[in-house]
Amino acid sequence: MKRFCKTLRKLLHNKLAAAGIVICLAMMIIAIFAPFFAPHDPNYQTFSDILQKPSAEYPMGTDNLGRCVYSRVIYGTRITIVVGVVAVLIAMTLGTTLGLLAGYYKGRIDTVISSITDAVWSFPTIILALAITTALGPGLTNVLIAIGSVFTPAFTRVVRSMVLSVRGMEYVQGARAIGLSDFRIIVRYILPNVFPVIIVQASLNAAQAIISEESLSFMGLGIQPPEASWGYMLKSGYPYLWVAPWLSIYPGLLILLIVLALNFLGDGLRDALDVRLKAE
Repeated sequence: MKRFCKTLRKLLHNKLAAAGIVICLAMMIIAIFAPFFAPHDPNYQTFSDILQKPSAEYPMGTDNLGRCVYSRVIYGTRITIVVGVVAVLIAMTLGTTLGLLAGYYKGRIDTVISSITDAVWSFPTIILALAITTALGPGLTNVLIAIGSVFTPAFTRVVRSMVLSVRGMEYVQGARAIGLSDFRIIVRYILPNVFPVIIVQASLNAAQAIISEESLSFMGLGIQPPEASWGYMLKSGYPYLWVAPWLSIYPGLLILLIVLALNFLGDGLRDALDVRLKAE
């Protein structure tokens, strides 16, 4: 508890990290209580109000189908938060497990896991995510699987590197000497020392996961209409960029805002926890 409070104080003293926390919390509140913040049904079409400029009734204007852009942006926050949390949890769970096994047991297990990780890591993340969603098909579930899969190597490499440096410590050797099982040693002695690195990696990968989802949706392989996704809103607003620029400006600014907030938070966590990410 004392360590947590100390870390939190360091984090809040970092103005950029504190701003990142505030923005992320605000986004989560908006996502949870979207029906209370959205003045209109995000999918309701009013053809008499097509491409209306921002006004009191439509704070961010309307799109080419007469839907309230503000309401769609609000509901699009839900998709963004789900991707940022669930996709990273998938990558964190798989990557941490593989990294612990590779770093602790070394030998043949390490060789196999590292070879597969390096092979996946050699592909650009967006290209690999694009290939997976093309094979599985569009939709939220498949996007989460694709993004979670492509970011797994990042966790595997970082965790493996940390485990290799921790497994030789005296307290780990002592645990082996008294006959503790490998599972207890990993869970009780190694994982807690690796956990700060995992948290920092998760915060940084969350921003990249959101960018990946928006990119896939922009290309038509992510979230499908009529669901509101910031990436798909950018795509649908592109043909009207000169006529109705608000269709792309508002979701684009929000993507920029949440990505910056997560990067500020990740940098703040790295400094507060005194973590140096290494992938060997």
